[in-house]
Amino acid sequence: MIALVAAALLAQAAVLAPKPLFRDPVHDGAADPSTVYDPATREWVMFYTNRRADLPMDDTTDVRWVHGTAIGIARSKDGAQWRYGGTAAIPVACTGATLWAPDVERFAGQWHMWVTVVPGIYRDWNAPRFLVHLTSRDLKSWRCGGRVELGSDRVIDASVVALPRGGYRLFFNDERMNKAIRTADSRDLVHWTLRDRLTDTPGEAPKAFRWRGRWWLVSDAWKGLLVMRSADGEHWTRQSDYLLAAPGTAATDRAKGQHPDVIVAGERAYLVYFVHQSGEPQAASDPEWHRRSVLQIAELNEVDGILTVDRNAPAHVRLLRR
Repeated sequence: MIALVAAALLAQAAVLAPKPLFRDPVHDGAADPSTVYDPATREWVMFYTNRRADLPMDDTTDVRWVHGTAIGIARSKDGAQWRYGGTAAIPVACTGATLWAPDVERFAGQWHMWVTVVPGIYRDWNAPRFLVHLTSRDLKSWRCGGRVELGSDRVIDASVVALPRGGYRLFFNDERMNKAIRTADSRDLVHWTLRDRLTDTPGEAPKAFRWRGRWWLVSDAWKGLLVMRSADGEHWTRQSDYLLAAPGTAATDRAKGQHPDVIVAGERAYLVYFVHQSGEPQAASDPEWHRRSVLQIAELNEVDGILTVDRNAPAHVRLLRR
C-alpha cells in the first residue's frame, strides 16, 4: 500500500485534522488502526478494533469489554474528516468471536487483511490468539484464507510489507517470547518461514514501513512508541527515546499514545494512534471512562535518522489521492 500511494497519487491541499481524529459512535472504543487508500471509491478507509468500552462491568478485572469485538470501519475523502462506515464483513467460519488489530494491505492488485483472532469472549487474558489471513476485491466482502502458522499459540498484531527483491515480511508479536516482536518471510503470503527476534523487551503492535530511504518499525512499548530504523531491513538500530510517551495537552489526547499506524504520503508521514481517555475530566466521576479510547493523528518528523512527533501541534493533513 505504501508503494502504491507514494508512486501513483497526487498531492492535495492540507486540511486541519480535529482532535480526536475519530471516535467510534457505537462503543466509544476505537483502537489499533490500519489505514489504506481505496482507488475504487477515492476514499481513505480505516479499519480498527471496535472495543466495547461502554460494556457495564461489576468486576474491574473483567476484560470481556476487549473481547467480542468486531473490526470497525471509518471513511474519509481527505484523511482529516472521518465518518463511521459500519463493521467489516469478516466470515465467522474462519475467525472467531473476538477480532483485534487488523493489518490491511494491497499486493498484486488484491486486498489482504491479517487479523488477530481470539476464539471466544474471555474474562481474563488467558486465551489462545492467532493470526488469520483474509482477501478481498473491494474492501467490503472478505474471503477466508488460512490461519498463519508461526509456531506459537499466542500470536497477535500483524504488519506485512513487500520486500524490494520479492517476497514479503511479516512483523508480529509472540506473547510466548516475553511479547517480543518477531519476523517471518514468505514468497506467497501463505507459507511463512520464521526469522529473528527484533526486540528483547516486551511490547506489541509493530508497524513496519519504508520512508525517506530507510526501513522503520514503530511499536507500542506501553510507555510510548518504540522506534527502530534500518538501511537494509536486516540490521536494525533502536532509537533511545519513545514517541508519545508524555501525555498531550489537548482534550481527548491526554494519555500516552498506543498501537500505531503510519500513513506515508511522499515526503510526509503521519502517525495514527489511539489514546485511552483516562486523562479526561469525565474519568474523575466515571470509574469506567478510562476504557474509552479515540484515534488521533500527528505528523512525523525525521532528522538524521531520528523520528520525532509533536502531538500538541495542529495536524495539517496533506495525504494523497488520485
